[in-house]
Amino acid sequence: MRTSLAGAINNRSRKGVTLLEALIVVGLIGLMAGLSYPAISSGLDTLRLRSTSDAIVSFLNIALDHADRRQQAVEVVISPHENLMLSRTADLGFTRRLDIPSQIQIVSVLPALPAGLDPAVDPGAPRRFLLYPGGSVPRIGIEISTLQGRRRMVSVDPITGSPGAQ
Repeated sequence: MRTSLAGAINNRSRKGVTLLEALIVVGLIGLMAGLSYPAISSGLDTLRLRSTSDAIVSFLNIALDHADRRQQAVEVVISPHENLMLSRTADLGFTRRLDIPSQIQIVSVLPALPAGLDPAVDPGAPRRFLLYPGGSVPRIGIEISTLQGRRRMVSVDPITGSPGAQ
């Protein structure tokens, strides 16, 4: 009877996890996290890019809608240096600002500048577009990019007058 009681106590004391087993489990978890991180960060970049392009489409849609409904010319300013977009009327009764997140950059604004203006002098200079009520919508293209190089183009179709992302 005493041997079985001593054996039961020894068996209880041997149950548990050794330091070596714990280190192996922690190492495997670290390895799995390290292997899955690039896929997760890539997915987050794609999500940020899509979210920003949707915000730009909404911003342009609001400016176009305001010009038509209020019968006021709306100026849209796109500033790649400051990574922001502004829309406003002449009387400043309508003013909107869209700050692009720091993980996303405005790469270019289309259409390209006329031949007389040299974009190499200052390619990030603010570009201005006027949206006239009842007038034709200018062709506007905004190319955005993540820090890793993924790109997306947001443009306004001059025929339909509606913005969209490609």
